[in-house]
Amino acid sequence: MKSTVRRIAAPITALVLAAALSSCGGDSGSAQEEKKTVTLWMYPVIGDQAANDAYWQKVEKDFETANSDVDLKIEAQTWDKRDEKLAAAFAGKKGPDVVLQIPDQLPQYVRNGSFEPVDDVVEPEKDKFLPAAIPGLTVDGKVYAAPIYHTVTTAMYNKTILDKAGITKPPETWAEIKAAAPKIKAAGFSTLDYSASPEASLNLNFYPLLWQAGGKVFNDDGKTVAFNQGPGLEALTFLKELYDQGAIPKSALSNGNLVADQPFGKGQVAMAFTSTPAYAKTVAATWGAANVIIGKPLTGQKQVGFGLPGGLAVNAASENVDAAKKFLSFMIQPAQVEGLSKASGFFSPRTDVKAPDTDPNAPKFADALQYAVPGEPNASARQVMSLLSVQIQAVLTGKKAPQQALDDAAKQADDLLSRQR
Repeated sequence: MKSTVRRIAAPITALVLAAALSSCGGDSGSAQEEKKTVTLWMYPVIGDQAANDAYWQKVEKDFETANSDVDLKIEAQTWDKRDEKLAAAFAGKKGPDVVLQIPDQLPQYVRNGSFEPVDDVVEPEKDKFLPAAIPGLTVDGKVYAAPIYHTVTTAMYNKTILDKAGITKPPETWAEIKAAAPKIKAAGFSTLDYSASPEASLNLNFYPLLWQAGGKVFNDDGKTVAFNQGPGLEALTFLKELYDQGAIPKSALSNGNLVADQPFGKGQVAMAFTSTPAYAKTVAATWGAANVIIGKPLTGQKQVGFGLPGGLAVNAASENVDAAKKFLSFMIQPAQVEGLSKASGFFSPRTDVKAPDTDPNAPKFADALQYAVPGEPNASARQVMSLLSVQIQAVLTGKKAPQQALDDAAKQADDLLSRQR
């Protein structure tokens, strides 16, 4: 397949020389033609541009040195409209050979036959991955992406606010949050950060509460939803009560999954329950590192957090599937995984590669990995999120009761799922 990466054209003199060598019977041209091209679409998991460039340049150099018959081309992509762009590329038979995928994104492309199973790539290393890493990238019993990093979220607290409210032990359970809320309000602050914007991923707001209540998004067969059952009602009622009490700031309705410019980042909210290592660094610069407390995932009926593997998938229509799989095998090795972990701040999906030692909070976040759920893969997961988000907004604004909103979302979601079987 043709590469999607644009390269600077060679100088004219070099092209003339190459033509001359070819006409004289040289074989350098034929050797070049025998090279297989593997194009990677990679997204900005490394926030620092200089670190991003350095890491991927090294990957390209090291992989091509070890595989002289493969020309690796890395094309940087943006998160914005990534599904639309990838779907269009696949539909036009112009997709990359390899592309980064996450659990709730993967199933829709597997359903369309866009990805090649990669069980043979991960099998030799299977016992060296975290418990959720490979299952999170598995669809219908087959592995469709090789894990290269793992995210994790957990609770984070502003010590200054807790101290002003007279709270010595950070609230770790739903009951403790309810008990702490009046004290925190009396001190002039909100208790819990929440992102209710329709653009925010439910994996980082409502779903962890649903899982903590013992619930699920989908029933086991994946053909109907389960979020309108008892645990879903318990989770949404918990959220609604806190919002009505002012324990969740009113700005939650437009709050995205960001931190710097939101009430929590500005020091107006005592805690957040889906914070990342990057968020911890951001708020430390504002609050002071001594005022940042990293806790464990919250406990309702269960103690659950959110964290997912990011993995590389192979385009089933690639002309160089074998070469693409060679690249995946290269990327899941300790050297590449450790380098990506250090550059990105994300965690290793491998148990034999330690978390970066440059971040003092890393061990606390690493401890939360044992509670991490990678979401619930389903080909319609993104569409179901959008349906449920609207109904959660309706509850928070008082337009609907929690059970009615959940039932309305479930009816729409089940109809959607029935049409996509």
